Amino acid sequence: MRKRLAILGSTGSVGVNTLEIVQQHPERFAVMGLAAGSNIELLEQQMRRFQPSYVSVFDLQRAKDLRERTSDLEIEVFEGPNGACTIASLPEVDLVLSAIVGGAGLAPTLSAIRAGKDVAIANKEPLVMAGELVMREAQGRVRILPVDSEHNAIFQALAGHNPCDVRRLLLTASGGPFRTLPQEKFGEITVHEALQHPNWRMGRKITVDSATMMNKGLEVIEARWLFGVSADQVDVVVHPQSIVHSLVEFVDGSVIAQLGIPDMRIPIAYALNHPERLANTLPRLDLTQIGTLTFEPPDLQRFPCLRLGFEAIRACGTMPAVLNAANETTVEAFLHERIRFIDIPVVIEETLHRHEARPIVDGDIEVILDADRWARETATSIINYRCQ
Repeated sequence: MRKRLAILGSTGSVGVNTLEIVQQHPERFAVMGLAAGSNIELLEQQMRRFQPSYVSVFDLQRAKDLRERTSDLEIEVFEGPNGACTIASLPEVDLVLSAIVGGAGLAPTLSAIRAGKDVAIANKEPLVMAGELVMREAQGRVRILPVDSEHNAIFQALAGHNPCDVRRLLLTASGGPFRTLPQEKFGEITVHEALQHPNWRMGRKITVDSATMMNKGLEVIEARWLFGVSADQVDVVVHPQSIVHSLVEFVDGSVIAQLGIPDMRIPIAYALNHPERLANTLPRLDLTQIGTLTFEPPDLQRFPCLRLGFEAIRACGTMPAVLNAANETTVEAFLHERIRFIDIPVVIEETLHRHEARPIVDGDIEVILDADRWARETATSIINYRCQ
């Protein structure tokens, strides 16, 4: 029997890779629903290839355009911010792949959980913004399967082990394109340079997050909730080769690592087909050809965004949501060349300093959403002031 999928963020890099896996294994997967933002050209191609029953487009005008372009197909098109929630909670869906970038992915992820769907989670933001709420809603009802390469690696390394035996989770970081760039040159970094990741091919926002190492700050928060550990049990180590995707240290001193080539199709396939593995035609990992694997501590002075991630999760409450929203706002401003690369952590830190963290009581999502809105407005105000 084929597993029936809903893919949220189908036109992004994770969504495209997921559909490639589905195409390679039609006997195992069927696509019931797709959700996208505004790229209706690619979404139309996906509709015609995979024949889902339903799709959703966030942009209202683009949804109207898509209906006209696909009038020959018997596929219902939803629209707006609630459209992805509808796709996520379709009765006929078994597994939801959640890959909508940014805070917009929170509501659809919660909709999937509340509808009793297992979730393969590829977007960091739902767990960063509302990790305690998301995991509480899922507990005992559905599985949350990590797709991020680092968390998927930890998920694999933990298999068959008692969580009480875990001493530390070690997230690996490539260090991004500026790992060895002298700090005095950070003020000259261009958007083009920030988008040139040495190992991975990802979307623009995530690639910038890797360049600032904010991606690791967000992943620390995500790991805390996914695996039920304290913030003090999560560490980051820089591993430029991106072969060791993460490690788990146990109380007896044993360390288990998961290795593989840097290709997102491996963790995606593992999450989609868990607990079974899928064969693929990707290049094999050849350690003799690689020769050397190196590790070094992260430089929190050169990459303060990682430090801010640790500070936010230790403050807890609404602070991680503020961190995430401020980061999204500043990265967008950088991509539009309104601020410099070195301004990103400065704006985020000032936004955090202006916020008084509030506790999240009884899963009150409105507290989280209010903090998200406040942070976006505050970060925008700071950016506008700096641009004067």
